[in-house]
Amino acid sequence: MPTLADAAEVVLSELLTNSLRHARSPQGRLIETRYERLDGGVQIEVHDANESWPVLQEPSADAECGRGLALVDAITGARWGVSAREGVGKRVWAVVAQDDADAEGEVPGR
Repeated sequence: MPTLADAAEVVLSELLTNSLRHARSPQGRLIETRYERLDGGVQIEVHDANESWPVLQEPSADAECGRGLALVDAITGARWGVSAREGVGKRVWAVVAQDDADAEGEVPGR
């Protein structure tokens, strides 16, 4: 899926950066990434042990941070979310697809 590589790389980078920046506790826990190929796309997941869930923000024009989930939201056509996982923590996922029609019905938690 070479046409999705750039978009998937940005989405992974944003989700992983959020986890590294905001989910550092409890200490000693690992961050895990998972990928699932879908018809016409890929689902990217980032798992961490922190219980706080990320929230989509509308930062001010001069804010230095807070745009990551807005970027993920725009790239994925709002096909992302957060859910509980087995054990502690959460799973943040996003679907990067060729077009919105290919991803319909494939989004977990919706």
